[in-house]
Amino acid sequence: MATDRRRAILEAAARVIARHGVRGLRMEELATEAGVSTALIYYHFKDRAGTLRHTLEFISDRADRYTSEGDGAGGPVDALQELEQSLLLEFQDVPEVRENSTVWGELRASAVFEPELRGDLARATLAWIHDVADLLGCVRPTAPAPVLTASAERLTGLLEGLSTRWLSGALPLPHVRELVREAVSIEIERLGERATEPIHH
Repeated sequence: MATDRRRAILEAAARVIARHGVRGLRMEELATEAGVSTALIYYHFKDRAGTLRHTLEFISDRADRYTSEGDGAGGPVDALQELEQSLLLEFQDVPEVRENSTVWGELRASAVFEPELRGDLARATLAWIHDVADLLGCVRPTAPAPVLTASAERLTGLLEGLSTRWLSGALPLPHVRELVREAVSIEIERLGERATEPIHH
């Protein structure tokens, strides 16, 4: 089936990027990795830029899945636990998560040099910020939307930086997870303060 072939190509693209980086993504190697012809890759994704764009969508969807997989597993969780769990699931010492985080970091770094990636990355980042802002809003329903968005920007930015340090061996996983918990705690406390501030017109 066409969808199975597309998925196989995208899974292979994620593996190749995780192994060799975006600059190391060659259509011939990708075809070999996926067990398909280069013509089929061009048929599905048009060109290298299209392949990268769809790989970004693929890893974003995969991250959505594994960061929400804990829902309902251990009974009901409150809004704060759901927020914390969603962020902590970005840091798991399992191949799929390590690969996803590596590819995301690679695509983000490459966007500095490959402008055609920037729009797609900006949209994916905004979607992530929006999701985190929604979770923060469940914890602090009275906090104004712009304040929730700023908090989500800080948390997602921190996660990206910590991810790079974890993957490069600069920080051990338990320490990274502790830093994430502390950051969530600080943001929630700050949002509580901001929610009770008088609004100035």
